[in-house]
Amino acid sequence: MQVVKYGLVGALSTLIHICVAWTYMYFTNGSVVIANIAAFLVAYVFSYLAQSKIGFKSGLNLKKALRFFFIQFIALLIAMFLSDFTDQNGYVKTVLIIFVMPIITFLIHKFWTFKQN
Repeated sequence: MQVVKYGLVGALSTLIHICVAWTYMYFTNGSVVIANIAAFLVAYVFSYLAQSKIGFKSGLNLKKALRFFFIQFIALLIAMFLSDFTDQNGYVKTVLIIFVMPIITFLIHKFWTFKQN
């Protein structure tokens, strides 16, 4: 059940990211990079709060927030690398990014970020 909650929060976080980025670009006609940085930060805050309370039933604290940010940021960099800098088939890249990365980040968050001491 925990992995389902993690996935639902992740899907909602992705939707938030898309909405923020598209809204920024629509109203400012600004950079896609700036739009995605802003969207990542908004989605991160939502995701950390929701994963803490819903997915992992954990208290909020700075150490966990920083760990969560670190993992999410590394996952973003890996996704960017896989989508832009490898010669793999586009379908393989998409599967890795959409299905494999969330499983990996879930496990890292479960056993490191939100580890119960």
